Amino acid sequence: MLLAREEALRLLHQYVKNDRMIAHSLASEAVMKALAERLGRDTEKWGQAGLLHDLDVEITHAEPAVHALETARILSGMGVDAEVIDAIRMHNEMATGIERSKEFQYALACGETITGLITATAMVYPDRKVASVKPKSVVKRMKEKAFAASVKRENILECEKIGIPLDEFAALAVAAMAGIAEEIGL
Repeated sequence: MLLAREEALRLLHQYVKNDRMIAHSLASEAVMKALAERLGRDTEKWGQAGLLHDLDVEITHAEPAVHALETARILSGMGVDAEVIDAIRMHNEMATGIERSKEFQYALACGETITGLITATAMVYPDRKVASVKPKSVVKRMKEKAFAASVKRENILECEKIGIPLDEFAALAVAAMAGIAEEIGL
């Protein structure tokens, strides 16, 4: 079962108070829906994983060894779809020590990670808007030595494991975030 979007949003706001983290969750939802559409997968299922992937970030203090495991426990107790829980549990490989192996796991890892890079890229532009970000700029920033803090290059490159070249993935993610830019304050 999937939660109704209103219920998922209520849950997100119950556990996450930081506006930037909520914006990141909304951006991740948009990117995951765009990825699902591009790959012909369930957009609601993938979107819900994007929206709820950091549900426990404040209660676990994003501690790598436990991050996402508490979210998995919360969602399991609510009867949420096992695939969604699995993707959330595996988006942070440090929590389980098990490497990702499924398309949905790769998609969530790369989809939620690129939102941080796009946000960081937008912040270097004078108007600080996603609309200013060019996919080429995202790819270029990814290749820079001084890569955005807390953004794992390896996770973004997992887009290639699901058959999407990096430049296409960057364009897809920028477009998805631009579609909700006002809602996320960018």
